[in-house]
Amino acid sequence: MISRRCALQCIALNMMLARINSVARGEPRRPSRTQHTAVVVDSAFGTKGDGKTNDRFALQRAIDESVGKTLLITGDCRIDATGLTLRTNSHVQFAPGASISLLAHNTADYQMMRAWDIQHVLLENPRLSGSRQLNAAVKNPSGAGFGMGISIAGSADIRIESPVTTDCWGDGIYIANSYTRPNSYSTCIRVFNHYASGCRRQGVSIISGKDILFDSPVWENIGGTLPSAGLDIEPDDNKDVLERIRIVRPTTRHCLIGILVYLSSLPGAVHKDIDIEIDQHRDEESVQAAYSVYGVREKGSAVSGRVVSRSPTWRRSGRVPFVTSDIGPGGPTIEVVNRTVIP
Repeated sequence: MISRRCALQCIALNMMLARINSVARGEPRRPSRTQHTAVVVDSAFGTKGDGKTNDRFALQRAIDESVGKTLLITGDCRIDATGLTLRTNSHVQFAPGASISLLAHNTADYQMMRAWDIQHVLLENPRLSGSRQLNAAVKNPSGAGFGMGISIAGSADIRIESPVTTDCWGDGIYIANSYTRPNSYSTCIRVFNHYASGCRRQGVSIISGKDILFDSPVWENIGGTLPSAGLDIEPDDNKDVLERIRIVRPTTRHCLIGILVYLSSLPGAVHKDIDIEIDQHRDEESVQAAYSVYGVREKGSAVSGRVVSRSPTWRRSGRVPFVTSDIGPGGPTIEVVNRTVIP
């Protein structure tokens, strides 16, 4: 019988050989600078991956010592609520069946994976569970919803492929300005095929950023604390930016709100020009609204630009509004083009 360690070494070797062969065949490579040929396996740093041991210390060491290489996550890992900090030039890949889940804890504020003030990161197939049912903070359901699966702040060139973020106390993915560098926003963020379910607050929150793409996400069963949206685009203050935001083929299902764009905190001393495009949004039976743009009445002259939804398909669940807006005449242009409503 082949040992687990030998099997993992075979996986790593096969990955490396596949990449070398693809280069030899002249196949195109991703432009990301996080593409590496050297592969290291998490168990080499002492992870157990047995579904019960706290592997956070070993995983953090693995991340720290695999910069410039590909770190392969292989087991059913558990971590405490301190979470993991990614580094510039991190490349983390999850093997089939591998995952990271939180151990039992009592905090409403955590980040399972942090990409803060770094650049050139590639995450492939991350499977993250906030273990909502194990969070003792549930005893205070009105508490803050800041428990995040993946938190991106003030970072650039972040690519995430096929992430799964479930049962987070707050959001599956959260994108915002730097917490330590004034006016440093996240830029060049690419997320493909995101799946979020069972999160209390949002599938995704975009607080601030430039050149952000979500392609073919599915956000469903979001609820527990407001706003409970599949996607919430909601700046915190006038320092935030919303430029070149692209949401392509998103599906929202059984959320309180499918997609919410809430701009109340954005107006201020600095004029803001926003650019948000949502293409082919499909909503299925969100409770309050499939799509809502709200929040710059009486302060609209400080915010210009546009918010466009093209070719959405919204399935009605009872008598619910599909578009609500509260935008002053001097605010951004709100467009819904070629809408389809299914009774």
